[in-house]
Order: sequence, then structure tokens, then C-alpha cells
Amino acid sequence: MADHALTQPAPRGWKALPAALRIGILYLVSRAVTTSFLLLAGTLVSPDSRFGQSATLGSFAMGWDAYWYWLIGQEGYPATLPLTDSGEVAENQWAFMPVYPVLAKIVGLPFEAVVWPGAPSWGIGAFLVSIVAGYLACLVLYRMLRMRIDATAATWAALFFASGPLAALFHVGYAESLFLLWLFLSLWVVQRREYGWLYALIPLMGFTRPGVLAFALFLGLYGISRWVRRRREPLPVREIVHIVALGLLAVIVGFSWQVIAGLFTGRPDAYLATELAWRQAAVPGDRFVPFEGFIQGAALWFGRIWGLGEVTGYIVLAASVLALTALLLFEPHVKRLGVEIRLWVASYLVYLLAVFFPQSSVFRLLVPVSPLWGAVAQPRSVAYRIGVLALCLLGQWWWIYNMYALANTAFWTIP
Repeated sequence: MADHALTQPAPRGWKALPAALRIGILYLVSRAVTTSFLLLAGTLVSPDSRFGQSATLGSFAMGWDAYWYWLIGQEGYPATLPLTDSGEVAENQWAFMPVYPVLAKIVGLPFEAVVWPGAPSWGIGAFLVSIVAGYLACLVLYRMLRMRIDATAATWAALFFASGPLAALFHVGYAESLFLLWLFLSLWVVQRREYGWLYALIPLMGFTRPGVLAFALFLGLYGISRWVRRRREPLPVREIVHIVALGLLAVIVGFSWQVIAGLFTGRPDAYLATELAWRQAAVPGDRFVPFEGFIQGAALWFGRIWGLGEVTGYIVLAASVLALTALLLFEPHVKRLGVEIRLWVASYLVYLLAVFFPQSSVFRLLVPVSPLWGAVAQPRSVAYRIGVLALCLLGQWWWIYNMYALANTAFWTIP
């Protein structure tokens, strides 16, 4: 009887497959669906689309911010900042980090003789980097969530991530896929207390795309959390040293790009002035004040664009902050994901509130909170999970249609 009670039936069929293969199959199916959406979008391009009437997968891959990454791969960064007719700093390459475009250029070198309609060899390299990094990010997300929830829920979470509204990012020349890979690896090694890996992952994150300062905040909050819980969970001196040193490293890396841009151009505010150039169409100005962007955005969207009044915007902003705080503190499915994921999400949202001006890019900039798919996937109802997947695909088509089929240049329709 005891032997029978202790013996569990061996996994069979789908569950018997290695996790890397299961996630790989789901990822490939998801990429096939996204490709079909992009192809459909290519047949529906509007007359005023920036992609023209002959849009292809290659031109989509090279669209929007991918142009700036390609320019970095081709020309590097400007020593003199370009100016608008009014004398303000214009949009330029300094807003984008070097790891992704350089890696895409290297990967694309063997394809220089290959013709991909709408894209040079760099575009092939960017596509390969994005799609491979996306798969690896899905796999690491599964491994990370598997430490807190069961295998079925973790698999569904990875599928939601692979099929989500922003899944087209796995196909185009954006740095998000690569950044998410570094981020998920970083959170996973913190969960495993294997801090040594972070000395390499933090610089990789920091020079792939902005956001490493959020990780610095996360490490600070994580260190405080571990200190408060040190009687229940021992906190050796070795771990204290690592957490403090890595937090300082993340701060240094986070501010280093501003220093590099200033030294290279001879203008100390080169990076901040470049970032502000992207706001000029909505809120002209030449200064950066932390947290001001969301306050301005609330007034702009609810007041000038939607006509609901600036006060309504401020109330909605405050209510959203309170609701997200309550979600991270009290929602049981979120709590089950562990302190590391919850502190990361909180840190990243604070970072966004501090530095970002809300417009249509906010959907893309929220992708780093994707570990929360682990909370969404926990309810066991198959009907519920299929419903979530259907909503993911619906959102994905909506995003692709607006950003690639319509693809006009209004500041509220930019991915």
C-alpha cells in the first residue's frame, strides 16, 4: 500500500516532452499566427501608411524604431546632435542602446547576399536576434514561474506571453526581445540566489535598452525585504555584499549612457535632450522633471484629446496607482509568484511613472511586467484559459492593425 501511495504515474504524451520542446512548439505556433496577422496587415495598409501600398514582412521588421537601430548598425552615433529648425535637439540615435543593433549587424553579416523584400541584411539579423531571444525569454519565463506555480499554469503563462498583444515585437527590429531575455534571466538567478551571473547580465540589460535603473530599485527593495525577513530566511553576509554591490553596479550602468553621450557629443544633456525630442509633438519643452510626464499626460489625454477634463485625468492616474499597489500587495495569485516578481513589477512601474510620458508606446513599455502572466494563468478552468488566449490574439491583431496596417505618424499611434 505504501509503495502504491508513493508511486506517481509517469508523465505521458504532451507532459512527457521536455519543457524546452513544449515551449518551443507553442512558440512556433504563436509565431505562425503572428506572421499571418502581419501578412494580413500588409494587404490592409492605408493610403497614408508610412509603409506604403507594398508593405512586406521585411518592411514591417524595419519599421518605426527599427530604423534607428539600423542607423546605429550602419553609422554609429552622431558626434554632433541634429537640431530642428527652431534650434531644439531633434530625434537621433542617442535614445537607443548599442547591444541590439551591433548584435543584429553581426548576425546579419552572412546574409548580405540575401534579398529580403523591404529590408537589408541587418533586418535579417535583427529578425533572427528578436525571434531567438523571444523563444529563450519564453523558456526562462517558464522556468522562473515554475519555481512558484505548477507546470501547467507556467506553460499557459508562457503561451500567453508568446501570443500576447505585443507579440509582433518578436518579429521586428526592436530590442525588447533581447532585453526581456536578460531581464528574465536576472530575475531567475535572483530567485535561485545565484547572484554572480548578474555582474554580466546587468551591463547587458543596461546597454540593450533603458530600464536598468528599475532593476537597481528592485535590488534595493529586495535587499530591504531580505533584511526584514532575515530571521525566517537567513541572509548571509556574502549575499548582502552581492546585493549591495549589484545595486551600485545597476545605478552606475543606468547613468553611464548619459555620461557617454555627453562626452561623445560635448553636450552634458545630450541623452535627456534626445529623449525629450520624442515628446515635442505632444508637450513641447526642454526640461525633464521626474514624474512630470504622467501628470502632463493625464492632463493631455483626458483634457485636450478626450474632453473629459484634466481633473478626471488626475483622479484616474491616482486611482490606477492605488489599484496597482493593492494588486501587488494583496491579490492571492500575484502573491503566489513570490517577492522577487512582485518587487520587480513595483520597481518597474515606479520607474515608468518617473521617466515616461504616456502615449501609445505605453503598451510596449509595459511588456517587462510580463511575469504577471503567471498570475493570470493560475485559475484552472480550461474555458477561462482559452478565453484569455483568445483575448491575447484579439489584442495582438488590434495592435498590429493600428501600428502596421494604419501606421500613420500621429503621436498617439506609435508603437
